[in-house]
Amino acid sequence: MQARLLLVPIALTLTLGCADQDSEAADQSTFTQQGKASYYARSFHGEETANGETFNQNALVAAHKTLPFGTQVQVTNLDNGKQVTVRINDRGPFKPGRIIDLSRVAARKIDLLEEGLAPVEIETIE
Repeated sequence: MQARLLLVPIALTLTLGCADQDSEAADQSTFTQQGKASYYARSFHGEETANGETFNQNALVAAHKTLPFGTQVQVTNLDNGKQVTVRINDRGPFKPGRIIDLSRVAARKIDLLEEGLAPVEIETIE
């Protein structure tokens, strides 16, 4: 009888512990951030990116300071609601307040070219 009573708290602890790990994993699967977006100057076309690729201003790619290379990110221009999905393949931007540097074609899709900077929200997607 005492052995059964000891098993109940152990089972509850294991179950609750697993639930916490699952919810933590779910929380870590989506990353969101708000800040300013900019875009690469034309002079970077053909240059090597931090992951070793050749930068193509006509590809849907971007630079972020910390997200892993290959991460897909949805970028929403908070001024107009337009969105684009890009793949992280470089590091940067390195100017204060900027959180992502987009390729020219990605910037065009969210109407960023004229202003050069825009408030955005970025969210990782699978």
